[in-house]
Amino acid sequence: MHKRRSDLAIMGSLTGLVKPLTLVMLTGILLGVLGFLCAIFITILGGYGVIQGLAAVAGSEVPGQFTALFGGSSKQLFTAILVFAILRGVLHYGEQYCNHYIAFRILAIIRHKVFAVLRKLCPAKLEGRDKGNLIAVITSDIELLEVFFAHTISPIAIAVLTSLIMVGFIGAQHRLAGVLAVLAYVTVGIGLPIRNGRRSAEAGMALRSEMGELNHFVLESLYGVDELLQFNRGETKLTEMEQRSERLSGFQKKLSGFEGSQRALTNLVIQLYSFGMLFLMLFLYRRGEATFSGMLLATLAMMGSFGPVVALSSLSNHLNQTLACGERVLSLLEETPEVAERSDGERPRFEGAEFDCVSFSYLEEKILSEFSLQIERGKVLGIHGASGSGKSTLLKLLMRFWDVRKGAVRISGQDVRDIQTAALREMTSYVTQDTVLFRDTIAKNIAVAKLDATQAEIEAAAAKASIHDFIMSLPKGYETELGELGDRLSGGEKQRIGLARAFLHEADFILLDEPTSNLDVLNEGIILKSLSAEKEGKTIVLVSHRQSTLSVADCRYHMDNGRIS
Repeated sequence: MHKRRSDLAIMGSLTGLVKPLTLVMLTGILLGVLGFLCAIFITILGGYGVIQGLAAVAGSEVPGQFTALFGGSSKQLFTAILVFAILRGVLHYGEQYCNHYIAFRILAIIRHKVFAVLRKLCPAKLEGRDKGNLIAVITSDIELLEVFFAHTISPIAIAVLTSLIMVGFIGAQHRLAGVLAVLAYVTVGIGLPIRNGRRSAEAGMALRSEMGELNHFVLESLYGVDELLQFNRGETKLTEMEQRSERLSGFQKKLSGFEGSQRALTNLVIQLYSFGMLFLMLFLYRRGEATFSGMLLATLAMMGSFGPVVALSSLSNHLNQTLACGERVLSLLEETPEVAERSDGERPRFEGAEFDCVSFSYLEEKILSEFSLQIERGKVLGIHGASGSGKSTLLKLLMRFWDVRKGAVRISGQDVRDIQTAALREMTSYVTQDTVLFRDTIAKNIAVAKLDATQAEIEAAAAKASIHDFIMSLPKGYETELGELGDRLSGGEKQRIGLARAFLHEADFILLDEPTSNLDVLNEGIILKSLSAEKEGKTIVLVSHRQSTLSVADCRYHMDNGRIS
């Protein structure tokens, strides 16, 4: 993956998210500036103490600056140093508190936005997508943005404001000293970070992408561990994992090398500018253009004031990864859904459905061609056909998971694109071939279809799906916790929980995609009996490759190559 926008554009977009917390950000910046000034002026006040001591030894007068500030009193000077030291700690704590408060609040907002976008992108945009990379974006990429919100925005503002104040102070000793200070701060705080950013940008993006790929690989390997053991492919996967880990380690070493060279160069430049200030002021002092106290204070101020800009220079070591994460998160937030939800559409009662000359393709793969079908209200319609003939696609189009390329899908005479999405979901129950279960109790997994369902309603739905007796045989019954993706249940048990959800939802239009594919003959018969009992007042579309499953259908159709007969 490559960046679609510049670093400044990414930073601008991320900074815009801080707007609701502007007051907290300004407070953090103010505390940061004051805290750095306290730290810097501890050194400068020490310089005043040296000047006082030298004046006492030489028997000369204390410079007017010192007398004006402290009345010539060493006690007041050391009291001021102590106060500044205490304030430095308090102010630094306040700055960090504000910045991290902002960071964690904004990360929560970003997570909310990302999940909202993912919901809108489902299922069309996420079908077949690299889930490992998505998990990396949702977890580690968003988490790493904490560096930007807590350690980037505020430090930049603090560095600029503190440097301007120090340029004024140093420039008061001599204008040339002020010019040199400007050059020093710009070099360390802007020049070096830009240089390092350009060197490590590609490696930072590559690291985040490779980490997402590794997540996907591990996730895929864990889900397929049974097959890997069965076919003795464990060593092959282990070797591939080692190769991927080494590749990731290579990017990390490369970035660590950039970080080390950056720190060394930053320290060298700071030393050069510090000695440069000393030699400049010494030259001016010898020419009589600067006082001894001015020479000493300008040099000490220069040496002690690099803290804010060094923070920016060090920041560039991690900023590339942070901006790479920002690019990945922003790219996800900017994705447009394949099917836009309707919040203001029609809300019809279900009176039947139809496909009118529908043509549909998944990318270049044509599935339906000039397809037409009437679905009458109150009937059970069975659709039979080989795998890949387009049976499941019909149900997805009725649910408007995808939009047709040509023709129209109508419910109650209304194009599904004009029906309010929430209303469409309310009037339909959809049972897929693979039932997804959540890491929760069986009761709550069934109640996904109706969050306010009573225990009696949940049990009645489970009984219709022929799963109640099995659930009651478990030690905790309906309160039994399911493992990840329901891995403690068999395929047939998962499928019956999916059917229980459909019965609990009590929709007028029920779409069943291979609802008995994982069931034995006995349970299939029980399910079909339940469907026959429930079909009164319902419209059911039953998709199956089993002829026996279609025995309850009022009419049957056969699909072949996107056409029906």
